[in-house]
Amino acid sequence: MMQSEIDIIQIISNAGFMVKGILLLLLFFSVTSWAIIIIKWRYIHRAFQESNRFIEYFWKSRDLASAYAKAKQLDGCPVARIFRIGYVELKKISQSSRGADAGEDVSGAMTGRISGADNVKRALRRAITSETTRMTQMVPFLATTGNTTPFIGLFGTVWGIMSSFHGIGLRGSASLAVVAPGISEALIATAAGLAVAIPAVIAFNYFMQKIRVVESELISFSADFLNIIDRDILTGAHS
Repeated sequence: MMQSEIDIIQIISNAGFMVKGILLLLLFFSVTSWAIIIIKWRYIHRAFQESNRFIEYFWKSRDLASAYAKAKQLDGCPVARIFRIGYVELKKISQSSRGADAGEDVSGAMTGRISGADNVKRALRRAITSETTRMTQMVPFLATTGNTTPFIGLFGTVWGIMSSFHGIGLRGSASLAVVAPGISEALIATAAGLAVAIPAVIAFNYFMQKIRVVESELISFSADFLNIIDRDILTGAHS
């Protein structure tokens, strides 16, 4: 096993300038991809944990003020962030309708509440879009890595094989001792490209599936929150 590792290092060190450049480029893609994988895994894992915690607390509390206080403590929770935005809009509705609720203009207050509810809906939609954008940041780079690095490695392989045949032509010999080193240098680029691409593709598919789950939770929670707001408006209309 150790001898195999030493051979790989020797093959890379003896490779041509172009193949070394290809391997350095693949190293950049690999390091960047793994950095993104670690960052996004921590972010999405935290989002799942804190979202479940907040949703459970929200339905147990039945008190929007205490739920808002809890939401401010969960910085990594997408659901808590959209709730905070919706709650702030809801407070604006409450403040703008206090005068009318005192008996000044009931029909105007009802119209203002409905208009305010529409503002909450728009704010929640914008918040969901913003959270989805935040979750998908840097993830497309993994797809780019998975799609391009095999071809980059293949280019290094083709270049290495061309160099090998050029060397054969200059030496006028096609023995295994002449061909094998160049071919092995060429194939290492393809192997490196696949080694970079496979984890990137797996991580991209995993993250996109998790992001769709979180986005579904955001939409579901937003609908439930809007139902609560609509119910409050109807209650205010009949009171």
